[in-house]
Amino acid sequence: MSNYSIKDLEQLSGIKAHTLRIWEQRYSLLNPKRTETNIRFYDDEDLKRILNVAMLNAKGIKISKIAAMSAQDIAQAIIRFSDQSVDHQDQIQALTLCMIELDEDRFEKVLSTNILKLGFEETVLEVVYPFLSKIGILWQTGAISPAQEHFISNLIRQKLIVAIDGQVGKGMGKTFMLFLPEGELHELSLLFSSYLIKKHGHKVIYLGQSTPQNDLVSVYKLQQPDFLLTIITSSPSGDNVQDYISWLGREFSQSKIFVTGLQALEQPIQIPTNIQLLTYAKEIKHVLLQMEPKTV
Repeated sequence: MSNYSIKDLEQLSGIKAHTLRIWEQRYSLLNPKRTETNIRFYDDEDLKRILNVAMLNAKGIKISKIAAMSAQDIAQAIIRFSDQSVDHQDQIQALTLCMIELDEDRFEKVLSTNILKLGFEETVLEVVYPFLSKIGILWQTGAISPAQEHFISNLIRQKLIVAIDGQVGKGMGKTFMLFLPEGELHELSLLFSSYLIKKHGHKVIYLGQSTPQNDLVSVYKLQQPDFLLTIITSSPSGDNVQDYISWLGREFSQSKIFVTGLQALEQPIQIPTNIQLLTYAKEIKHVLLQMEPKTV
């Protein structure tokens, strides 16, 4: 069981801490506990309740009416709204609840419903990516546990792999080599890039997580890919990012290299001429569209 501060609840629900305190005092919507040193905290049940309350309140239901609803009535209303809604924020909130409750069946339904309504690509770009950004911040601040983050990331990873397997190669496009630097394990964006590249008719050599530099060189010599793509989220970091970027530019000077990720974008680094920084998730799609032949 996790412990949450009022600020954690504010970040997760989007409801200001001041408003949460008013709801707590006036409607008893929360049940704070106290540590041995008399510091107030909230548990998983408080978090789940306030996430549900926030979603219903955003749908126009008065807080006084929500406070009078039973837990079962609230749960049924949440399912009804999330099933019917096409609002991205509603779906992100629904996925957040699935993560908190470790509810795989509900997660599967929420994601599958979005894919049917929006398509796989838009679901990832407009729902899954913003959701992952949200839980990344929450994980770093300790608002959610590593187990919850791993649970939801692995479920999304499974969806991406199935989608990639569904792309039948046409064998007519360019060859991309995709990899993460040694020590880098954040793979979801790389998997989605693989999906997009295959969807646009190109070949992917997928090396995945934590690829040693010697292995990159060996595969490159063997396959001679047209393009390389990597994502630097946490490793390497600091001054090591510049060294790694410079090494990529020198070692693979005959290929265009696409680089993105938090460490690459936030460091003041010199970019070799054969490297292009991608600043956001959708940009790889724009790159692929530019490669397609122009129609008259």
